Amino acid sequence: MPVYDYECTRCGTFEAVRRIAERDDPASCPDCGETAGRVTIGAPTVGGSSKDSAGSEGVGGYGMRHVGGCSCC
Repeated sequence: MPVYDYECTRCGTFEAVRRIAERDDPASCPDCGETAGRVTIGAPTVGGSSKDSAGSEGVGGYGMRHVGGCSCC
């Protein structure tokens, strides 16, 4: 099963092994028992100005920006 990060307002972050279907459900902090929300981190954006195969300036097939000269899309 996957491991997800949660953040307790009292104790800080902790990890919990949960089913994918339960990943966004609040988890109980192992130290104090308080309900904690999942920590989500967005994917980084790589700057650049190359054109993708669809002709959009700098945006690739997965919505990511490209560094000039990349050929991933």
